[in-house]
Amino acid sequence: MRRRKNMLLFSTILDIEKSLTKDSFIKLVLEWNQGSPHESNVIKGIKWNGEHNIRYGNEKLWIDIEEYRNKNIIAVRFEKIEEDGAVWDTDYVMNFQDMKMSIRLDRSYLEEALTIDPKFSTPHFITLLIERGYVKKDGLLEVLKKPVSINNDNIQMLADIINGETTYRLPIVYISKTYYDDNPVNVGLLASKLKGAAHVLVQDSNCTNNKLKILCNEKNEYYGAIGIYFPRQAMGRRRYLYRRTTGIDNHLLEKVVQVVIQYSNSQMIETLYTWQGVNNALLRDRLFCQKEERAQAEEERRKALYELLLLKGNLDKTQEKMQQEAIKDAKAEADKILDSFEEDMLKLQEQVEQLSRVNDALTSENYGLRSKINTVDRVPVIFLGDEEEFYAEEIKEMILDALEEALKAATPKTRRYDVLRDILEKNAYKRIRDEREKTIKNMFKDYKTLSGIMRQELKDIGFEITDDGKHYRLTYYGDDRYKTTIAKTGSDWREGKNIAATILKNMM
Repeated sequence: MRRRKNMLLFSTILDIEKSLTKDSFIKLVLEWNQGSPHESNVIKGIKWNGEHNIRYGNEKLWIDIEEYRNKNIIAVRFEKIEEDGAVWDTDYVMNFQDMKMSIRLDRSYLEEALTIDPKFSTPHFITLLIERGYVKKDGLLEVLKKPVSINNDNIQMLADIINGETTYRLPIVYISKTYYDDNPVNVGLLASKLKGAAHVLVQDSNCTNNKLKILCNEKNEYYGAIGIYFPRQAMGRRRYLYRRTTGIDNHLLEKVVQVVIQYSNSQMIETLYTWQGVNNALLRDRLFCQKEERAQAEEERRKALYELLLLKGNLDKTQEKMQQEAIKDAKAEADKILDSFEEDMLKLQEQVEQLSRVNDALTSENYGLRSKINTVDRVPVIFLGDEEEFYAEEIKEMILDALEEALKAATPKTRRYDVLRDILEKNAYKRIRDEREKTIKNMFKDYKTLSGIMRQELKDIGFEITDDGKHYRLTYYGDDRYKTTIAKTGSDWREGKNIAATILKNMM
């Protein structure tokens, strides 16, 4: 049976303007739900009357609002349970004391689906916050859902970022113009996807390349390269090169989104900026109050018994009998109250422990994400260069391919042989190239023409297909360095074999 796991899809903390009040926060959350373009997400019958503690919906679709007055916090959770049992949770936790808001999105997934969806965008609620002017500036930069143009007027700001002289709370994504002065990716789409997670800066024209080189000692990105500058000095920056000759590179855009979201998700946050943490704190406070009430009830019980015993000496036998019955009744009532307190406290304690386990699991996941982001571009012993992976573990598999060939040439029982074999055994070598080689050879065996099935199979393994007169042009993952042409009609059996050999040699 396939197991489900919870995966943190997105997490960020934004500085909020004081103009956002508790009522306006709750109203905006409800507006976000009621205005959702997805009908299945809209909770029917919401009528808010100013409550700060209220729940709407049913077991499979609900929104819960909780106020933690002791810390001046309001926490909101929206939850949706899909037909297949998958659970979506969206949390908004607003700390009105510090004027910071945590926004988190997670979902239960099948284990094999634990990847970031390339279509992922940060929650629409951030757009509402931006449009209403509730998000504070991050240094010199507004938090926006559109890119910031870099020209001669503000180029010094970019140079200060590249030189590490200024940092921001959010990562900076700098996109340079290509050789032909075009954008390497859809910059509007990228900025929209990363709203609230990063600032997207776009070079207005590559005419500023020389000036920027002088300002930052040639450390800048240029001709379509994209740089990601992280707030944490230990993270440094990531640089991704534009590999196409012309046109938009969607793979590059997806890579940038993935890296920024991974970084955002890896940041540690205090427990009171999580739904579980706020509910845990509320339960602990309630448990403390219950204990105090129990102690007070116990004291009143002892006091009542003491006063009754004092009266006992002044009563006759009949009165004494009546008094004993009264004492018995009082004791029974007190025990009943105490039992009720005990039952409530046990339930609360169980809830606290359950939420603590959930919180511990999320903390563990967060540490895992921090570890992952700190090693996102490296493998044991070897640091990756500027080449980007076209698919998961491509570069690792190429390295292991080379090591396996070297192992075949090595002499057994030598140091080189033992080290190479050890690395191969410890790195889950999947031999992906062998599978792709088999697919390519079978595909072009007896090649006559490019059928619809072949087109789809080629697209599935990363080829872009364009019509080029009497030929088709195949470009591997949109990178113009790796392309070939094939005739629309094969001449003989050797042509398919030659095509397969060219693809395997140059691209795999």
